[in-house]
Amino acid sequence: MKIVRFTTGKKAGYGILDGETIQVFIGTPYGRIRTTDLQYNLSDVRLLAPCTPSKIVALGVNYRSHGDEMGHRIPAEPLIFIKPSTSVIGPEDDIIYPESSERVDYEGELGVVIKDRTRRVSKEEAVRHILGYTCVNDVTARDIQASDKQWTRSKGFDTFCPIGPCIETELDPDNISLETHLNGEIKQQTSTSDLIFPARELVSFISHVMTLLPGDIIATGTTSGIGPMHPGDTVEVTIENIGTLRNHVVKS
Repeated sequence: MKIVRFTTGKKAGYGILDGETIQVFIGTPYGRIRTTDLQYNLSDVRLLAPCTPSKIVALGVNYRSHGDEMGHRIPAEPLIFIKPSTSVIGPEDDIIYPESSERVDYEGELGVVIKDRTRRVSKEEAVRHILGYTCVNDVTARDIQASDKQWTRSKGFDTFCPIGPCIETELDPDNISLETHLNGEIKQQTSTSDLIFPARELVSFISHVMTLLPGDIIATGTTSGIGPMHPGDTVEVTIENIGTLRNHVVKS
């Protein structure tokens, strides 16, 4: 099931995407879904970020190939950091290139969407707390990341966390393909089988650090092939069985 969040120009709502049709449902995706008779054509609405996380918990160095690319050792345990909720944008929204940076990179990632309040769960229990999966672009001001020696500012600018286009609830996250395209040219290509720490392990680990809330996102890390974007560019993150998250880079 593909869950979308959308607006018709008046207010936001949730629905189930089936091809080019959205079946509207009442409430949020975190409880019982009650569908209505109301439908929209996909072309008649604007898709929003499919959830409104209180926080995005992201991973550094969680693909073996990216660790090799950046010259990092394989970590003994997940390396986590937080992106603020104010960095979230949806499909087709603009990534704003900040004046304070001279290099802004794309990072295509698989996002895990949390279903309910999750605290101190085991790896085996973690699956029950996952609503589904989505595409994430962990946009990064690479020069600021290098100069600051920590990642809050470089990862936390407004618009630096595109999410979408949907939440796919029926997905095995352990071996699916992910690609990132810049202006139609493929830049990143991987399978989630290359992840060092898979989704359920991340949910368990993070839940022993902080309580995860409904709609929170775990961005599971990026693969090799990272690179810069510039104003005027279009970046697309495509994940098998989820879809394509497309955004446009503009000057601040």
